[in-house]
This record gives sequence, C-alpha cells and structure tokens, in this order.
Amino acid sequence: MERKLVPGGFYRHFKNKLYQVKCVAFHSETKEKMVVYQAMYGEYAVYVRPYDMFMSEVDHVKYPEVTQKYRFEQVDPVTMNNIDNGMPEEDSPLEKFLDARGYEDKLDVLMRNKDKFTDEMIDIMAESLEVVVPEEDTSKKLESLKKVLQAHTKYEGSHLRP
Repeated sequence: MERKLVPGGFYRHFKNKLYQVKCVAFHSETKEKMVVYQAMYGEYAVYVRPYDMFMSEVDHVKYPEVTQKYRFEQVDPVTMNNIDNGMPEEDSPLEKFLDARGYEDKLDVLMRNKDKFTDEMIDIMAESLEVVVPEEDTSKKLESLKKVLQAHTKYEGSHLRP
C-alpha cells in the first residue's frame, strides 16, 4: 500500500518533533513536488522539503538507534500514535477544535473535551487562533483559551477572522 500525504495531517519526525503538513507545492522552476509543513513547537516555523525526501525512510545506517521506519510518520496529535491508514477512525478533540467553523463551536469542543487536551494541543489551538496562552499549568492554559473564545464569541460573533 502506497503511503499518502495528508494535508492538514500531523507528522512526527524521526527526531520526535511534531509538524503539521500545510500543503503540497511545486518548485516554480524545476516543477519538483515539495511539502510545506509547520513546526508545532517553538516559533512555529514553516518549512519546505522535497516530497520524496519527506516521504522517505530513515537512513538506519546513519541513525541506527532510530526505530521509526519513515522520516515523517503521520500521527494522531492527541495520542502521538501512528495512523496507518492515513485517517484516524474518529476525529481527535484537537481535530474537532481545528475543524470547528466558529468561535462558539470551538468553545463547545474545548469545554466538552477539556480533560483530553495536553499542553502541546493547547499551544496548537492557541496558534490556530493567533493568540498566545501563558506558560503555566494545563488548567490555566485552558482557562486562558476559554476566555479568548468567550471574548471572540461576545464581540465578533461566530465569524472567524479572514
């Protein structure tokens, strides 16, 4: 079965960092297929890498201690478990949050799943809203994100920024 790249999917690099694939692009001069992806940590930097390299296997001669088969493997961002068939059986709470259309819907997902979110997931949700949550414990980060969503709901309705 051929591996398929999933735009919007989360991928773990063999050095154990989490990234989200944004899209597939093509080099304007060479027409080489490229993957545009974003780090889900630190400054949330955006990178581009040749498609074939992104999908390649780890060089186990150079990295004998690595157990991961591929350079990047799709994972469920909640459990960090591999996704073998390209899509999780059920949307994770993080995916539900990111897919929610309006602030009220995002707030609803947040409140229904607050015990399932990790610090890393909260950081991803905050980044998707272009806000920063304080570097505190998980419950305080959730409360901060909740207040942001409540303010957006109150003052801007359910429409997300363009």
